[in-house]
Amino acid sequence: MHLSKRLPLLLLALAGPLSAWAATPDEDAIRAVLMAEFDKPDARLAVQPVVVAGQHAIAGWFQGSRGGRALMRRHGSAWQIVLCSGHGLKNPQALRDAGIPSGAAARLLEDLARAEAALSPARRQQVSSFDGTVRMDAHGQHPPGHKP
Repeated sequence: MHLSKRLPLLLLALAGPLSAWAATPDEDAIRAVLMAEFDKPDARLAVQPVVVAGQHAIAGWFQGSRGGRALMRRHGSAWQIVLCSGHGLKNPQALRDAGIPSGAAARLLEDLARAEAALSPARRQQVSSFDGTVRMDAHGQHPPGHKP
């Protein structure tokens, strides 16, 4: 079989696995919000993974040696940061306390566990390293006096 006949088959075979990596519009929007808020030329931000369940999402983030998770909520067509935390965002009660319905909280945690399993052990430790919980205001800002 000539290459010209095999190329479409090869592309089709690769399309399935590659499409699993494609970000959804919600994931792209969430990354954009976090990048706009926290990315700095001298402290680049990486956002991964991002999991979405209905009107809520959890996004892992890495900035230098620091890391954590951001809880996001959709307001209309826009995503807003609700709070930043580390391991605490893996607690179902913490999600329910943040106003996430039980079903959505369970789905977020299942999807988060699956997505974080693909991270290296060092990255999994880093994303859980954020100490405490910092609530954000309606504009995604840290409260006055908080030092990130």
